[in-house]
Amino acid sequence: MRDVGPTVPVVTLWDWLPAAFDPVLIFIAVWLGWRADQFGKVLIIGLMAFGVSVLVSWAISSLGLPWIAPVRSDALTLFPVRWIAAMLWAIGAYTARRVLRR
Repeated sequence: MRDVGPTVPVVTLWDWLPAAFDPVLIFIAVWLGWRADQFGKVLIIGLMAFGVSVLVSWAISSLGLPWIAPVRSDALTLFPVRWIAAMLWAIGAYTARRVLRR
């Protein structure tokens, strides 16, 4: 047998869910997505919710406190999953408000 090198971690759906359901990410994306009056603003809101969520998660993880989706060197950060989730939460809130206004 030959040495293949270090093993590659397998990322499952159960690893992705905490990153997509970060409470800070959801709160900011839904709150600002609900208040947006143009769809273009939703894209900026998603990016902002992603950034704030990562910073808050990093700060909480740095203090050693448990968090649903920690950001630290020994844990999966899943930045693309967080960004896509922030966009989906913001789009969902924007769409829900537009539908309810009719």
